Amino acid sequence: MCIHQLNLLAASNNLPISSFLGKQHPIEAQHLSSICDIMEKAMVNGDTCIIRCILVVFQVVFKFFFSPQTERNRDIVRRSGLLLWQLLMAPRDQICSEIQKEVCLAISSGLNILYPGEAEINNLLKLVLTEGENRNSGLSQLRDVILTNLAEQLQNNRFGSEDDDHYRLNDELLHYILKIVVRESCVLITKCQTVSKDDFQRLLSTVPAASSCLRYLMAVQNHLLSNTVLIKPEENDDSDSSLQGETLKVQELKTSILSLATQILTGCDEVLEMLQQVTTALIHSDIPDREQRLKGLEQITKATMLGHLLPVLLTSLMHPNLQTLTMADALMPQLVQLVLYTSQTALLLKTQSPVFSELNSSPSCASEQKGKLLPDERMLEEKEEPGFLTGLKIPAPWAAGKTVETVHPVRDNYKFKETVHIPGARCLYLRFDNRCSSQYDYDKLVIYAGPNTNSRKVAEYGGNTLGYGSRSVLGTGWPKDLVKVEGDTVTFSFEMRSGREHNTPDKAMWGFACTVRAQESSEDVSGGLPFLVDLALGLSVLACSMLRILYNGPEITKDEETCQELLRSKLLQRCQWQVEANGVISPALTPSPSPLPLTIDEDREFTYPSDVLVPPVGHYFDLPRIRLPPGIMIKLREISGRARPQFRPSIK
Repeated sequence: MCIHQLNLLAASNNLPISSFLGKQHPIEAQHLSSICDIMEKAMVNGDTCIIRCILVVFQVVFKFFFSPQTERNRDIVRRSGLLLWQLLMAPRDQICSEIQKEVCLAISSGLNILYPGEAEINNLLKLVLTEGENRNSGLSQLRDVILTNLAEQLQNNRFGSEDDDHYRLNDELLHYILKIVVRESCVLITKCQTVSKDDFQRLLSTVPAASSCLRYLMAVQNHLLSNTVLIKPEENDDSDSSLQGETLKVQELKTSILSLATQILTGCDEVLEMLQQVTTALIHSDIPDREQRLKGLEQITKATMLGHLLPVLLTSLMHPNLQTLTMADALMPQLVQLVLYTSQTALLLKTQSPVFSELNSSPSCASEQKGKLLPDERMLEEKEEPGFLTGLKIPAPWAAGKTVETVHPVRDNYKFKETVHIPGARCLYLRFDNRCSSQYDYDKLVIYAGPNTNSRKVAEYGGNTLGYGSRSVLGTGWPKDLVKVEGDTVTFSFEMRSGREHNTPDKAMWGFACTVRAQESSEDVSGGLPFLVDLALGLSVLACSMLRILYNGPEITKDEETCQELLRSKLLQRCQWQVEANGVISPALTPSPSPLPLTIDEDREFTYPSDVLVPPVGHYFDLPRIRLPPGIMIKLREISGRARPQFRPSIK
């Protein structure tokens, strides 16, 4: 199959053969017609070898050598499409799987030629997405090939480019794909309960392999989310039109992400509901390998959309570009439901797992102990509701420690300074490498308990005991035990003051390496949290973040920031406002009787009475006078140029 190998090589854009084939002249219609004649004859004779060869030729021709510009070429394309479709829809007993695969590759290679319009491609995709599982296995295989190809192209494509609309399908097709992914995820989880023991072990060995539909959804999600985070205006273009275009692009991205996120969260809701049902059924079943199935259920869950789509989506929604009021308002109900499902299922798995190691414990003993409890103790026990985090040790990001080290070996005039800060730590523990050394004792490391070298000095170390340089060390030498530093911040300052001597080996100028931890002993964090617990925590954090956005409400606009002084003015606070026909708010021209006091003291905070309602229109009244401080009145008179009026006593 030399032609097949040529096609595989040409599929790589990095090889010279790809550019060479792309520069060749298009094939003439008569040659493609001859290829179709050979295919028809081979199909009549049932020659599978010739059929496979011609299918590979179709792949190369469609990809590199054909352009349906004339009517004759279009007729040949229609003829080729009919032959390919006839092979695709042939009964399984009349066509082997290898030929069916080559047919799918040929249709995928010539997708834009066989189906030139967007509507035709959408109709084909709708057919393979809705009827692929029912009518013919070839349709489902064609669906997988097309979606895999689109996913690969989408990963290398930037949002807003010319090919973006071609590789990113419309919402209707995405909805069909999501339905397939949800169904596949539910079927996969259900198998944990229904299949035999041997089939369950084989199932565990195949996950987490993602289906083509799931891979395409992953590509679409990553494409949208990555571009939302990384998008920025074109370089060397600061024009208003460029900025406006980028703003529109960001808004379009956010709209697409909101639509996709809503559908994904809805699908995850269905999958989690099925997961909870299967977990409950396994717990109450009498299957001999129940413990192994419950342990493997989490691994199977990672292979569904819960493991491939949801964690990435949750992490990306925490980015500031997506922390908006619109997102929070739309996604909050679904997030709350998902938090409930994940926490309940995680609690089910957690509370049932110890049962397998405590099968011999009698339930009557527990009831007797409960009966002996005092009333107050019984009340406390009834109130305690263990959550899914009870008994779990949440890995801390600082548990593994942070390593601070110089280059090895250090060089002449080398200087090193670094500060380590672990928020919330009451003290830090430093463990030094046993290879620490410097040429002379004044080539030293100084440790400070604070953010800089002006902080309190804790200790200093330098020199070596290897018989080179100073042949001595500062004080008791480089520490073998833990060094405790009070506080949550430590600063390391190292300076190589001496020049390296010709007989000093590298081991005598190794420098230093130190691990900083917030605990005396290293915590084992390799295992991490169970997947569902981790998922429930991630959902809870995102839900709390969205709640904060909803609580804070809309962001303060620039106009509001500019008018802060006016909004705080008591002169405006005493005005009565009315809404015009066009929605504009303006002071009422016809004041009405006011329940406000006649005098408002400017030095005191003024608030309207709680029982103030909109007064009836049509009555006049005197607005209350605001008594301004004397200093402000003096400045107002200076600015206006009007002197204070003088009152003369009347002469009778």
